[in-house]
Amino acid sequence: MAEYLVLRLGHEPDQQVQWIAVDDNGTRRGEPGSGTLADVSAAAAARPVIVLVPATDVLTTTVNIPIRGGPRLNAALPFALEEHLADDVDTLHFAAGDRRESGLRPVAVVAQAKIDAWLQSLTDAGIDPVRMVPENYGLARIPETLSLLVAEDCVMFNDGEDLEFILEGLQPSDALVAAHKLPDRAHDTGGDEEHEAVGHLLVYCEPEDETRLSHEWLALRQELDSVDINVLPDGVLPRLAVTVATGAGVDLLQGRYGARTDYSAYFKPWRRAAALLLGLLIIGFVGKGVDYYRLSKEENTLQAQFTEEYRQIRPQDTREILDPVSAVRSIRQGAGTAAGPQVFLPSLLQLSKAIAQNDSARIETISYRAGVIDVRITSPDVATLDDIQKIVRESGQFQASIQSTDQVADQISSRLQIREAGS
Repeated sequence: MAEYLVLRLGHEPDQQVQWIAVDDNGTRRGEPGSGTLADVSAAAAARPVIVLVPATDVLTTTVNIPIRGGPRLNAALPFALEEHLADDVDTLHFAAGDRRESGLRPVAVVAQAKIDAWLQSLTDAGIDPVRMVPENYGLARIPETLSLLVAEDCVMFNDGEDLEFILEGLQPSDALVAAHKLPDRAHDTGGDEEHEAVGHLLVYCEPEDETRLSHEWLALRQELDSVDINVLPDGVLPRLAVTVATGAGVDLLQGRYGARTDYSAYFKPWRRAAALLLGLLIIGFVGKGVDYYRLSKEENTLQAQFTEEYRQIRPQDTREILDPVSAVRSIRQGAGTAAGPQVFLPSLLQLSKAIAQNDSARIETISYRAGVIDVRITSPDVATLDDIQKIVRESGQFQASIQSTDQVADQISSRLQIREAGS
């Protein structure tokens, strides 16, 4: 269970403010107080603060926009309400609440200059609010009930569904006429139609307003099904506070005025583990760097030794040796002795095994050059030739490929090339 300090700002900048402690179950946790913002700063330090701002400075309405929320919704609100606003939308701040069962979404619109002034005065007093809500949202919405609250010179009203507004300098009956819950007697056409009394009205007011508006209450009881008057001896703030503390209402602190996410708080518990991981990564990179440096030096040393030996064998070749393996192969091929016996004789042995298993084939010619053996074979069919090629490859030491095939009478004359595997 969370406790909040609900702070109600005055209509004028130098007007006294009111505050009271409540919890999120809608229960009072102390007596209401009043004074300046400096007076409330000490109490505000102990609890999160919800600020109620004057409803007369905020337009509260509803829209039907098929967008779930987030930046896209904030961007769409000015276009959805532009025709209903007298001020330039660029000077206004728009905030939306959760979508209701009807599909409509409550919206609050306030001048940016006004909300900037409120936030500046709170900051000067050392108060950082967690929510900022228009005060008329403190009048709870009760299904199938007309709710009305008289506060100073204002009348707050909602019909329990999606209609909610505030009137200044008018009577409670005027709010019901504006909501089309009562006929407009001032513009009565004089017809004989009788108005049928409908609806239950729940009224909240201070003791002096109950007395001052006694004739209003009497007239409304004649027009409606029932009228229930609830007197607020401690003022209207406790009634408004217990409602907004449960999460009701549209929070104005959205978009540019929303709370900034403190990502450092998320990473703080992992700070030590992150430092250890970073240390391990640094050590790993340093080790890799040392190994690379050592291997590079060894490579340069071996390259220099190889170049020196190569110059002794081929003093006329002064080119830079970029591929020592190719250089060694070139020397061996130039000598013409190193690779020959190692390829020629074993390949003949493997070829003889293949011919022995395919005695219908015969070898016509064999030639050897630079590690490559060319064999001319006559066989009765291509299948026999494929079998010979397969047997030569079986040892894994040689690779055999058919270079050409010709039909000569009823025989197949083909040329088979054999070389060392991987060359």
